[in-house]
Amino acid sequence: MIERHIKPLVNPTMPEKHIIAMWSGPRNLSTAMMRSFENRPDTIVWDEPFYAAYLQDTKLPHPMANDIVAHGDPDWRSVVEACRQPAPQEQIFYQKQMTHHMLPAYDRTWIAGLSNAFLIRDPARVVASYGQKHDAVSLADIGFTEQAALFDLVCDLTGKAPPVIDATDIRSNPEAALNALCPALGIQFSEQMLSWPTGQRGSDGVWATHWYDSVVKSTGFAPPERTQPLVPDQHKSIVEEAMPIYEHMKRHALSF
Repeated sequence: MIERHIKPLVNPTMPEKHIIAMWSGPRNLSTAMMRSFENRPDTIVWDEPFYAAYLQDTKLPHPMANDIVAHGDPDWRSVVEACRQPAPQEQIFYQKQMTHHMLPAYDRTWIAGLSNAFLIRDPARVVASYGQKHDAVSLADIGFTEQAALFDLVCDLTGKAPPVIDATDIRSNPEAALNALCPALGIQFSEQMLSWPTGQRGSDGVWATHWYDSVVKSTGFAPPERTQPLVPDQHKSIVEEAMPIYEHMKRHALSF
């Protein structure tokens, strides 16, 4: 990985149409972040655009895999084109993007045309949370390697570092975190991002019934976690592999 020392550029002027791609692995506070943006009146969201293509091409036995492929677009090329198109009415088109869904065979250079941000989380918490929902866990499943590669790619293609935000920082002080993130993405912060109604959304992926039980009940970001998670012995090596990648990304996290 290439070390980066470039500060994110802050652009206070929001363009008429703005496309934001928030890149994270699973169990990274990513759905709560999507809820936060969706609660803005100027924003439309897309939940994991490449999930169907990822499952179609890998044949991985994910929960509800057949339904996900059937309800989504399994052609990564057409997904790319859809991701590049501004929302028809709203000013902001927010995409909850999973890093591990971007398979090596997929072209990634198109992301340089979007406003990219990277949501990170302590790998011990990611592994513990993922293991509660899925029996098998691997480094590839949680997207850390791909997240760093995508971050480095954006730096190379754009000449500047995209904003990085840590899930722990968001949960500790959501208002301060979002007040730092929004200007870094060229948009204004809205207090409507701090809370949202309970329940499922029409924008939720079909997989929501398996993965989103906590978020569906939420009305805002959960308070900070006070204790370290219990990671099973068979998963500790994954945490050890992911930790240097997390620390690499953490060095670029927004401060506030």
